[in-house]
Formats: sequence, C-alpha cells, structure tokens
Amino acid sequence: MCTAFLLSVFLSPYFFTIKEKKEWANLMKTVRTAKIGYIVISALFCLAGALLIAFPGTSVTALCSAMGVLLLIYGVVKVVGFFSKDLYRLAFQFDLALGLLSAAVGLILLLHPVAILSMVHFIVGILILADGLFKIQIALDARRFGLTQWWLIFAGAILAGVFGLLLIIKPFQGAEVIMVRTGISLLAEGLLNLFVAVYAVKILKQGQNEVVVTEFCEKEDKPQ
Repeated sequence: MCTAFLLSVFLSPYFFTIKEKKEWANLMKTVRTAKIGYIVISALFCLAGALLIAFPGTSVTALCSAMGVLLLIYGVVKVVGFFSKDLYRLAFQFDLALGLLSAAVGLILLLHPVAILSMVHFIVGILILADGLFKIQIALDARRFGLTQWWLIFAGAILAGVFGLLLIIKPFQGAEVIMVRTGISLLAEGLLNLFVAVYAVKILKQGQNEVVVTEFCEKEDKPQ
C-alpha cells in the first residue's frame, strides 16, 4: 500500500548540523555550476548559430572543429547537470545518456573530421532532434509541476526539433543553404537550453521554506 505525505520543512540555518550545512552547500554549488554551465553553453550555441547565419561560406572543416569543441563541452555540462540533483529534477533528467553521446560525437568530430565531413549536418540534426524530443517531455513535466513558463520550453523544443529534422531529411540543398539551416538549428537549440536552465533549474538557499513531497510505500507480505 502506498501513501503520499506532504511534508513542509523549514530549512533554517539552525536546522542543519555543521556537516549537513557543508553537504547542502556542496550540493547547491554543484547545481549552480550546472546551471551556469548550461547558460554559458546555450550562449555559445546561439553565437555559433548566428555566425553561421551571417557567414554561410564557412568551411565544413572549420564547422567540424567548432562543433567538436562545442559538443564536447556540452556533453560534460549535461553529465554534471545529471548528477547535480537540483530541486525540481526536471532539467537534467535525461542528460546522462545525451551528455555522453554528445561528448562522444564531439570527440569523433575533433579526431576524425575529414572522415565525416559529409555527415556533420546529419549528426548535428540527430542530436538536436533527440534533445528537442526529450525537452518536450521536460516541458510537459514542468506543466504538471506547476511551472508557469513551461510553454517556453515546449515552444523551444518544437522549434529545435523541427529544424533538427530538416537537417536530417533535407541535407543536400547547396552548401550555403545547409550552413544557414545549421545555424538556425544551433540558435534554436541554444535558446531551448537557455529556457530550460533559467526556468527549470532551482537553486535553494538555506533559510527558505520549501514543500517536499515524499511517497512512502508499504509492501504487505502475501500468503504463500
């Protein structure tokens, strides 16, 4: 039998022991680091996207190198976010697998750029599409959680997913057209992650009142 208890806990500085204060500070430091990392990498995605739109004549080799570095950092930030245990448990819930995949793809782009020159847009499209689909789930969870800005995450996820899909299904339409479309996709991905970092990551300070929902389950032994 499962019973849900709604427990309101006053987290004041006097409530914690010295050890618990240190643990709490370390936990919030990790969450803050993940949030800042998400915001910085989002800004870099937006910048890279804007540059590709403004300068569509950029070489594919340069794009591979830039995307390799960006995806490697992006993957590390996602993995850190997954283990940060932020209060809402929304933004980073799918980031372990996506973070490892992004980091692996980033390394491949850096180590073997020539071998995958013709596939770079396809690869970027798959990653952006996958992230957009997972962010749709995060947006719906945020809505059930009561976050009023859930629709921004939802709209950003749809936009990023659509442009990611276009990179996959229509990759060959002229080099400059592909670059512009890649730039728009990166810009949409950057905005999406910025919305997630700002609206779905909660950093809690000591002394704040928070409502914690805990579910306790009691299993009854059945007669053999």
